[in-house]
Amino acid sequence: MESLKANAILNAKGLTCPMPIVKTKKTMNNMEAGQVLEVQATDKGSKADMKAWAESSGHQYLGTIEEGEVLKHYLLKSSNDEATEKKHPNVINNEDLEKNLETNETIVVIDVRESAEYAFNHIPNAISIPLSELENRLNELNKQDEIFVVCRTGNRSDLAAQKLTENGFTNIINVVPGMSQWNGKTTSIND
Repeated sequence: MESLKANAILNAKGLTCPMPIVKTKKTMNNMEAGQVLEVQATDKGSKADMKAWAESSGHQYLGTIEEGEVLKHYLLKSSNDEATEKKHPNVINNEDLEKNLETNETIVVIDVRESAEYAFNHIPNAISIPLSELENRLNELNKQDEIFVVCRTGNRSDLAAQKLTENGFTNIINVVPGMSQWNGKTTSIND
């Protein structure tokens, strides 16, 4: 397969979320409108992350080519200088979610990390719906429920919260900073 022409190549191999996005954002800021960035990553979750980030930041996700273990993501820099990255407005911190969980049995928590991340450490009763599967699994959720969305750092959950809101969910809260600093109860496949 012939290699696609990119104006810049970013090596994000061996990095896990959120680093491929952080590096992509930094590289995109230094590019000119209409230029194409090739991001080389090995994190399987990066495909969904790149697509969602591009949509939220106003850039265009062109596609991904898999070459063995390497995922080559292609992004087009937006010409709209006004393209500011959207953030989901409803946010809660870990401690407040932990208090809510202790007092309310009916809280819905969605964990949008990859299933392996979820398996090793998650909030009890959290529903595992990886960001890459969210769009196809919206029917599993009730649009009237208050839904707390969690990931490792608050980035993927922010993108998921935006996606849920776009699809008619009205009470979505992003949990920040997420599982990377969660001190509450957790369960694991090892328990």
